[in-house]
Amino acid sequence: MRARIAEVFKSVQGEGVYRGASQVFVRFFGCNLNCAFCDTKLNFYQNLTLDEVLEKIFSYKDYHSVSLTGGEPLLQIDFLKNLAKYLKEEGKTIYLETNGTLYNNLSEIIEYVDIIAMDFKSPSSTSQGDFWGEHKEFLKVALRKKVFVKAVICRSTTFSDLKKAVELLNSFKEQVSFIIQPNSFEIDEELNDKIEYFFSFSGKYLSDVRIAGQLHKAMSWR
Repeated sequence: MRARIAEVFKSVQGEGVYRGASQVFVRFFGCNLNCAFCDTKLNFYQNLTLDEVLEKIFSYKDYHSVSLTGGEPLLQIDFLKNLAKYLKEEGKTIYLETNGTLYNNLSEIIEYVDIIAMDFKSPSSTSQGDFWGEHKEFLKVALRKKVFVKAVICRSTTFSDLKKAVELLNSFKEQVSFIIQPNSFEIDEELNDKIEYFFSFSGKYLSDVRIAGQLHKAMSWR
């Protein structure tokens, strides 16, 4: 069994609730979306076996968790399931970064995952379609574990889409941290004003709302 792997490396998580945590990143190649703001355009990968990926992971010491990221790691579900199962048996904390659309695939590995970092892909931000239905089904599965949701806010992001995101999270009785992340390519006064307004609105309905930029970009880390 092989998977298309762009890279395996150790660094610091730059986004979301676990910003600043040391992680080993396994970056899977390929995605089912093509978001306008994507900052990980991948053009190279290796077809690696499970043993080859594990050897790379275990070459690193002293880290909080293993981040299964991409691309979209859930696309390669058979390999991902075997990898996560083995890592779990070895006592590793499994951190899944995902676009939150492939809920059927998530259900196949949820028992091996500890933390889920899920993106909301709003139409006005991504220039893609409407994924609110997929996001709702995804959260139904993800909430069996620790999960937080991140929304990248662009100049194009509409209040209507932000409101839908808040309403969706508010429809679940479980508390889910909501991360409002500025698009790193568009930081200016206009975007800052929008972020501030979205943060204020979201805080009226959700108990844990945070503004968090990309730490690794600010620090010029990988």
